[in-house]
Amino acid sequence: MTVLVVTSGKGGVGKTTTTAALGAALALGGQTVCVVDFDVGLRNLDLVMGAERRVVYDLINVVQGDANLSQALIRDKRIDTLSLLPASQTRDKDNLTVEGVDRVMAELRERFDWVICDSPAGIERGATLAMRHADVAVVVTNPEVSSVRDSDRIIGILDAKTLRAERGERMEKYLLLTRYDAARAERGDMLKVDDVLDILSIPLLGIIPESSDVLRASNTGSPVTLGEPTSAPARAYTDAARRLNGAEIAMTIPDDRKGLFGRLFGRRAA
Repeated sequence: MTVLVVTSGKGGVGKTTTTAALGAALALGGQTVCVVDFDVGLRNLDLVMGAERRVVYDLINVVQGDANLSQALIRDKRIDTLSLLPASQTRDKDNLTVEGVDRVMAELRERFDWVICDSPAGIERGATLAMRHADVAVVVTNPEVSSVRDSDRIIGILDAKTLRAERGERMEKYLLLTRYDAARAERGDMLKVDDVLDILSIPLLGIIPESSDVLRASNTGSPVTLGEPTSAPARAYTDAARRLNGAEIAMTIPDDRKGLFGRLFGRRAA
């Protein structure tokens, strides 16, 4: 059983999209998965999952004991092994207590093969609680200097403020590079993959191309790995999910304009 946190220092880099896409891909592979929205006050994961009208109870209700976990979990209509624990839109992140989150995470560990925590951006309370129980972290960044710099700070937080850090244990951390455009990188309009890897020095899990397919899938309430399964982003997310399960898959730079993967990229994921 694995708890994974999807995190970043900067907002708008694709954490919620990534949580939904990886969760669906892992569930399609036959594993039981729960995606958990820690972004209290905003609550977007249920929208991307197409479950916003089915939310009755949420994470805060379970943390505070107003509902049990079974009442709050929403099972996906398309994949039987995929569930969602939504965030509250009306409460404040201060309603999240360490003790309550500890209890909820312990129960989720007993029920699912994967628990994927969608963290709010930055280092405030919701973010630190989202990463507290993680065994593995996926650090999502765009190929721009401010995003990469903020991700470097998050890596430091992961090494200092998690239960694994308190126990002196190492957390596996992977880089997921989103909204990548190979042509713009070649022109110098954004950082190249090697530049980002040199700055962050964590293994590369995947490269997700800039693509309208991601937005189109989100707008229809479907993770891109379900809504646009043959698209370049969906294939890149599916490969990333397989790498999380230990598969050795050569890293590629996706080229969305052709709808095909571009040239092979030499460095492999860990």
